[in-house]
Amino acid sequence: MGNQKKEPAFPIRDIAQICIVVPDLEKATENFWKVFGIGPWHFYTYGKPLVARMTRKGQPAEYKMRVALANAGGMRIELIQPLEGDTVYKEFVEEHGYGVHHLGVLTENMAESLEQAEAAGMAMTQDGAGFGPDGDGHYAYIDTEKLIGTTIELIERPKRRNPPEKIYPPQS
Repeated sequence: MGNQKKEPAFPIRDIAQICIVVPDLEKATENFWKVFGIGPWHFYTYGKPLVARMTRKGQPAEYKMRVALANAGGMRIELIQPLEGDTVYKEFVEEHGYGVHHLGVLTENMAESLEQAEAAGMAMTQDGAGFGPDGDGHYAYIDTEKLIGTTIELIERPKRRNPPEKIYPPQS
Protein backbone atom coordinates (compact mmCIF):
# COMPACT_ATOMS: atom_id res chain seq x y z
CA MET A 1 0.00 0.00 0.00
CA GLY A 2 1.35 3.38 -1.01
CA ASN A 3 4.74 1.92 -1.99
CA GLN A 4 4.19 2.32 -5.71
CA LYS A 5 6.54 4.95 -7.08
CA LYS A 6 4.72 7.52 -9.16
CA GLU A 7 6.48 8.76 -12.30
CA PRO A 8 7.72 12.36 -11.78
CA ALA A 9 5.83 15.13 -13.58
CA PHE A 10 8.99 16.45 -15.23
CA PRO A 11 11.85 13.94 -14.98
CA ILE A 12 15.42 15.26 -15.12
CA ARG A 13 18.02 12.60 -15.84
CA ASP A 14 21.16 14.76 -16.06
CA ILE A 15 22.24 18.30 -15.26
CA ALA A 16 24.64 19.46 -17.98
CA GLN A 17 25.28 23.06 -16.96
CA ILE A 18 25.40 25.46 -14.06
CA CYS A 19 25.10 29.20 -14.67
CA ILE A 20 26.36 32.08 -12.57
CA VAL A 21 25.24 35.66 -13.25
CA VAL A 22 28.22 38.00 -12.80
CA PRO A 23 28.71 41.79 -12.90
CA ASP A 24 31.98 41.62 -14.90
CA LEU A 25 32.55 38.74 -17.32
CA GLU A 26 36.23 39.55 -17.90
CA LYS A 27 37.04 39.55 -14.19
CA ALA A 28 34.99 36.41 -13.49
CA THR A 29 36.65 34.35 -16.25
CA GLU A 30 40.08 35.56 -15.14
CA ASN A 31 39.32 34.49 -11.55
CA PHE A 32 38.01 31.07 -12.62
CA TRP A 33 41.18 30.54 -14.69
CA LYS A 34 43.80 31.90 -12.27
CA VAL A 35 42.29 30.58 -9.03
CA PHE A 36 40.61 27.31 -10.11
CA GLY A 37 42.21 26.48 -13.47
CA ILE A 38 38.81 26.35 -15.18
CA GLY A 39 38.97 27.34 -18.85
CA PRO A 40 39.50 28.12 -21.64
CA TRP A 41 36.46 30.40 -21.81
CA HIS A 42 34.57 30.98 -25.07
CA PHE A 43 32.84 34.37 -25.23
CA TYR A 44 29.61 35.22 -27.09
CA THR A 45 27.20 38.14 -27.11
CA TYR A 46 23.64 36.79 -27.14
CA GLY A 47 21.06 39.12 -28.61
CA LYS A 48 20.33 40.36 -32.14
CA PRO A 49 21.66 39.32 -34.63
CA LEU A 50 23.11 36.12 -33.07
CA VAL A 51 19.84 35.05 -31.42
CA ALA A 52 17.20 35.20 -34.16
CA ARG A 53 14.08 34.88 -31.94
CA MET A 54 13.68 35.94 -28.31
CA THR A 55 10.70 36.08 -25.96
CA ARG A 56 10.11 37.25 -22.41
CA LYS A 57 6.93 36.32 -20.51
CA GLY A 58 5.40 34.97 -23.71
CA GLN A 59 5.95 38.12 -25.78
CA PRO A 60 8.57 38.88 -28.45
CA ALA A 61 11.48 40.66 -26.77
CA GLU A 62 14.92 42.03 -27.39
CA TYR A 63 17.64 41.69 -24.81
CA LYS A 64 21.38 41.27 -24.76
CA MET A 65 23.91 39.51 -22.54
CA ARG A 66 27.54 38.45 -22.71
CA VAL A 67 28.16 34.77 -22.12
CA ALA A 68 31.33 32.81 -21.41
CA LEU A 69 31.39 29.01 -21.52
CA ALA A 70 33.96 26.52 -20.19
CA ASN A 71 33.95 22.93 -18.99
CA ALA A 72 34.89 21.66 -15.54
CA GLY A 73 35.03 17.91 -15.98
CA GLY A 74 31.69 16.86 -17.46
CA MET A 75 29.92 20.03 -16.27
CA ARG A 76 29.61 23.11 -18.46
CA ILE A 77 29.99 26.34 -16.55
CA GLU A 78 28.17 29.33 -18.04
CA LEU A 79 28.82 32.86 -16.86
CA ILE A 80 26.35 35.56 -17.91
CA GLN A 81 26.75 39.33 -17.67
CA PRO A 82 23.38 41.01 -18.36
CA LEU A 83 23.65 43.98 -20.76
CA GLU A 84 20.26 45.22 -22.01
CA GLY A 85 16.54 44.61 -21.70
CA ASP A 86 14.08 42.99 -19.33
CA THR A 87 15.56 39.54 -18.64
CA VAL A 88 15.45 36.73 -16.13
CA TYR A 89 19.04 37.71 -15.26
CA LYS A 90 18.18 41.34 -14.48
CA GLU A 91 15.23 40.19 -12.37
CA PHE A 92 17.46 37.67 -10.54
CA VAL A 93 20.10 40.31 -9.71
CA GLU A 94 17.42 42.71 -8.45
CA GLU A 95 15.92 40.01 -6.19
CA HIS A 96 19.03 38.09 -5.07
CA GLY A 97 22.20 39.85 -6.21
CA TYR A 98 24.75 38.06 -8.39
CA GLY A 99 25.25 34.31 -8.07
CA VAL A 100 24.05 30.89 -9.25
CA HIS A 101 21.05 31.52 -11.53
CA HIS A 102 20.12 28.21 -13.13
CA LEU A 103 20.80 24.57 -13.82
CA GLY A 104 20.88 23.60 -17.49
CA VAL A 105 19.18 20.43 -18.71
CA LEU A 106 19.68 19.19 -22.28
CA THR A 107 16.75 18.27 -24.48
CA GLU A 108 16.57 16.83 -27.98
CA ASN A 109 13.02 18.15 -28.48
CA MET A 110 12.36 21.62 -27.04
CA ALA A 111 8.69 21.76 -28.07
CA GLU A 112 7.97 18.45 -26.32
CA SER A 113 9.93 19.47 -23.19
CA LEU A 114 8.09 22.81 -22.99
CA GLU A 115 4.71 21.04 -23.31
CA GLN A 116 5.73 18.64 -20.52
CA ALA A 117 6.86 21.54 -18.29
CA GLU A 118 3.59 23.39 -18.88
CA ALA A 119 1.57 20.24 -18.13
CA ALA A 120 3.50 20.01 -14.84
CA GLY A 121 2.49 23.60 -14.02
CA MET A 122 5.80 25.30 -14.85
CA ALA A 123 5.67 28.31 -17.17
CA MET A 124 8.39 29.42 -19.57
CA THR A 125 9.69 32.85 -18.55
CA GLN A 126 12.19 33.61 -21.33
CA ASP A 127 13.71 31.92 -24.34
CA GLY A 128 15.91 32.41 -27.37
CA ALA A 129 16.34 30.40 -30.54
CA GLY A 130 18.31 30.29 -33.76
CA PHE A 131 21.79 31.05 -32.40
CA GLY A 132 23.55 28.19 -34.21
CA PRO A 133 25.10 28.90 -37.64
CA ASP A 134 22.41 26.70 -39.23
CA GLY A 135 19.56 28.54 -37.45
CA ASP A 136 19.14 25.84 -34.79
CA GLY A 137 19.76 26.01 -31.05
CA HIS A 138 17.11 26.93 -28.48
CA TYR A 139 17.20 27.75 -24.77
CA ALA A 140 14.20 28.27 -22.50
CA TYR A 141 13.92 29.14 -18.82
CA ILE A 142 11.27 27.40 -16.74
CA ASP A 143 9.81 29.04 -13.63
CA THR A 144 10.97 26.59 -10.96
CA GLU A 145 12.48 28.94 -8.37
CA LYS A 146 9.59 28.59 -5.89
CA LEU A 147 9.72 24.78 -6.26
CA ILE A 148 13.48 24.17 -5.89
CA GLY A 149 15.15 27.52 -5.14
CA THR A 150 16.61 27.95 -8.63
CA THR A 151 15.60 28.09 -12.28
CA ILE A 152 15.81 25.21 -14.76
CA GLU A 153 17.00 26.05 -18.26
CA LEU A 154 16.13 23.68 -21.08
CA ILE A 155 18.87 23.60 -23.72
CA GLU A 156 18.60 22.26 -27.24
CA ARG A 157 22.19 22.73 -28.37
CA PRO A 158 22.89 23.70 -31.97
CA LYS A 159 24.57 21.03 -34.10
CA ARG A 160 27.45 23.47 -34.69
CA ARG A 161 28.50 26.65 -32.85
CA ASN A 162 29.49 29.99 -34.27
CA PRO A 163 33.14 30.82 -33.63
CA PRO A 164 33.58 32.61 -30.29
CA GLU A 165 34.20 36.35 -30.22
CA LYS A 166 37.25 35.60 -28.11
CA ILE A 167 38.86 32.89 -26.02
CA TYR A 168 40.43 33.44 -22.59
CA PRO A 169 43.19 32.71 -21.90
CA PRO A 170 44.32 33.37 -25.47
CA GLN A 171 45.24 30.12 -27.23
CA SER A 172 48.75 29.97 -28.68
